[in-house]
Amino acid sequence: MTPLLPAGRVRRAALSAVLCAGLAVALTACAEDPDAGTNGIGKLSAKEIETKARAAADAATSVRLSGTLVSKGGTYKLNMRLKQDGGTGSLTSKENAFELLRIGDTLFLKADAGFWSHADGDGGKEPTKSDLNAAKKLADKYVKVPKGDPSYKQFRGFTDMDVLLDGLLGMQGELSKGDRTRVGGIRTIKVTAGEGGRGGVLDVSLEGKPYPLQFKRAGGAGVLTLGDWDKDFPLAEPAAGETVDYGKQLPKTSRTDS
Repeated sequence: MTPLLPAGRVRRAALSAVLCAGLAVALTACAEDPDAGTNGIGKLSAKEIETKARAAADAATSVRLSGTLVSKGGTYKLNMRLKQDGGTGSLTSKENAFELLRIGDTLFLKADAGFWSHADGDGGKEPTKSDLNAAKKLADKYVKVPKGDPSYKQFRGFTDMDVLLDGLLGMQGELSKGDRTRVGGIRTIKVTAGEGGRGGVLDVSLEGKPYPLQFKRAGGAGVLTLGDWDKDFPLAEPAAGETVDYGKQLPKTSRTDS
């Protein structure tokens, strides 16, 4: 004779069975459709995903770009906020650190005395007394970079959203879809270029607009994180007491190569 279970235990057992069955169905559904609840780009080809990511970046009004750049000139840490009419942020290397601020065509450079007194193009010669004096006047000031100065175009490039994104997000080789992962808590899908991702690895958001969220540059040339897409931020010229207008050409400084 089979003993009868109390009614309460029967109801709990039945409820547990229903919950377990529901959980099993949910897990099965997730396994069958990893793109459920996403923007759907995971179902596209690698080329289509890369194209949509570029289109989203091109249409964006602002972005924060940070990470490392590796070039023949060394390794640089980049941290910039960019929008269509300007940008602000910093660039740091083993030898130098400086800040950039651009509003329209007006570009400012801020650095310490060591940056301004560093020899450049002089065969490594020690800075002269006049060089050191000039460096002291410029140290920790927002120095207006003249448009005719050889460094203007180069420094401006680090504050130009379109130029910087186009120059840094290039992929080399045949594209293929990689793993689904997360960047900053946001679900992403990887697009890899070349064998083993040697031509670049791009993480594209699976949530909302398909923005690029992380990019591993080809040839080990650095890793960049992209965020704050379409989030506006203020740009304002520094106070008069914090600026220096050096004239038509800046003193020789260490150059950067991206």
